[in-house]
Amino acid sequence: MVLNTDSMKPIYLQISEWIENQILNNNILVNEKVFSQYQLAEMYNINPATAGKGLSVLLNENIIYKKRGLGMFVSPGAKEIIFKKRKNETLKNLITQLIIEADRLNVSDEELFQLIKSIKKNIKEE
Repeated sequence: MVLNTDSMKPIYLQISEWIENQILNNNILVNEKVFSQYQLAEMYNINPATAGKGLSVLLNENIIYKKRGLGMFVSPGAKEIIFKKRKNETLKNLITQLIIEADRLNVSDEELFQLIKSIKKNIKEE
């Protein structure tokens, strides 16, 4: 992975997403040790505190867990947590953009709902 320092997304979130991708791709398995903040800092030439913040995000979301004195490990159920989180975030963002655009075009809630139902029906028929 290459960190995008020009991105609007903070580096610590890029780190946490990279680790999530490693988990989803089975590069890091359940109960397997993840990279330490110092390993991540060295790999990406970043401050260890930034790497630690990325790990803290995953820890707070129960994607990884800490074994005192041993490091951080992938939690059982981590993949399901990541799937759920990404589905919720992705759909929420898409729906938000849809509503904003519908408002710009003066599309009523009922028109929007009917359009969604119609498109959903067409997709299911294909």
